[in-house]
Amino acid sequence: MLTPRKGILEISPYVPGKSSIEGKKKTTKLSANESALGPSPKALLAFREAGSSLHLYPDGTSMELREALGLANRLNPERIVCGAGSDELLYNLARGYAGPGDEILFGEHGFNVYPIVAHCVGAKPVKVPEKNLTFDVDETLAMVTNKTRIVFIANPNNPTGSYISGEELARLRAGLREDILLVIDCAYAEFVTSADYNIGFDLVDGGENTVVTRTFSKIYALASLRIGWAYCPSSIADVLNRLRAPFNLSTASQLAAKAAVEDAAHVTTARDHNTVWLPWLKERLTECGLTAYPSAANFLLVRFPDDPAHNSQSAMAFFGSKGFILRETKIYGLPECLRFTVGKEEAMKALDVIAKEFMAK
Repeated sequence: MLTPRKGILEISPYVPGKSSIEGKKKTTKLSANESALGPSPKALLAFREAGSSLHLYPDGTSMELREALGLANRLNPERIVCGAGSDELLYNLARGYAGPGDEILFGEHGFNVYPIVAHCVGAKPVKVPEKNLTFDVDETLAMVTNKTRIVFIANPNNPTGSYISGEELARLRAGLREDILLVIDCAYAEFVTSADYNIGFDLVDGGENTVVTRTFSKIYALASLRIGWAYCPSSIADVLNRLRAPFNLSTASQLAAKAAVEDAAHVTTARDHNTVWLPWLKERLTECGLTAYPSAANFLLVRFPDDPAHNSQSAMAFFGSKGFILRETKIYGLPECLRFTVGKEEAMKALDVIAKEFMAK
């Protein structure tokens, strides 16, 4: 009888946030951490213009996009690899550096793709306890075994919004064996304003065992095009280029992403919007009696009371009745919480009114 490889049936498929509400024609989606302001007009124009070349295969190396990324980030484009979303890169890093009998470590409330990636290659996913919903360097180093091959860290983390400083990140790398790959997943890096934050490019340059992954799905607002990239040592870039699918990024994706990178003003506007409305929303929700955890990204993890009238399930239903879609986080081991993405000004003010109404009922 035909059976799948060991580990495949242990995968709990990734469940995205809701994108609609039954019976509601008009909704405000705050469940997927999509950018409040949408993509750059220049990216939209480039996407439309790509329609004239649909009959041609795309550039399989994404050369122009890699050069634009290198210029914008002061990186060697030869060490940049593009993927169909950063997810493809995470899968291929696991395929390249882990397998049956190995272990892949990540924070207990880390991005839910990490355990899926581990199971896909037959490795054992290992959740490391966090401290105050934050990645714990000491606990991670203590849980490393001779089977550990990869450590994933989302920095900032989804869904908690927490991050570790550049100093802590360097301490993590220094404490890991040389044969352990450290993958720093920086999907929300562009939103961070804290002075002690470090993306980790210097750690990539400092050895042969660290990778930084990035995405165009968040601040660049190109989520539906599935575009990600990684900055790697040359040896790891070579492995990723051997594993990735041919023509993994469409021409439209490459051109839109290149235009988005080059429109630095739009990125600044999106960051400034978040810098204003993230603390505003946190303050308003706190005033309602809710616990909104600190966040360095474009969303808040919010804990609700235990009583049935005001718990997270009741809140999900109540906000939904008003047309607002939030993200449940029980799949991340946080059933008492919901995640709120920062939206436009109108949505934030409406959310404030709804939260007060909910907590007062």
